[in-house]
Amino acid sequence: MQINKKQFETLFQLYWKRMFLFTVKTVADEEDAKEIVQEVFKSLWERSNNLELADAERYLLRSVKLKSLEYLRNKGNKIRHHKVILHNKTPYYEDNNFQYKELKNQLNTVVESLPNQCKNVFKMSREEGLTNKEIAGNLLITERAVEYHISKALSIIRLRLSESLNI
Repeated sequence: MQINKKQFETLFQLYWKRMFLFTVKTVADEEDAKEIVQEVFKSLWERSNNLELADAERYLLRSVKLKSLEYLRNKGNKIRHHKVILHNKTPYYEDNNFQYKELKNQLNTVVESLPNQCKNVFKMSREEGLTNKEIAGNLLITERAVEYHISKALSIIRLRLSESLNI
């Protein structure tokens, strides 16, 4: 049977309470149970033009049972993920954050020790995001000179960081 609005309302009135009580017993939370029952009816309404139902009661009760089990499975997965994150996240994050800050400080120290023109070109390129042409125009030098200074800066940075990191 295809479902029209009146039939849908009749099905809702006949079965929502039974579906809700089953779901509350299964998921142990009234708000979540309401949402699950609502999802089942929403799905029924959205599919009402294409759905052929021989036994609406069986369909609705089976749907709410499957949705409840899906909810419990997802809730269990969420709880497990939260436990993993709580147990693992803080040290991992703090280690990475510390390593990042340390590397950033070393990089800043190396950049600050570069010759002035080399340092200015590198900062304009990497920190300000300017193109080689824009840097050349700002500093009144050629684009080739900009390329030279960036290349020189990168070579010095690689060398000094590899020395300090023992690479």
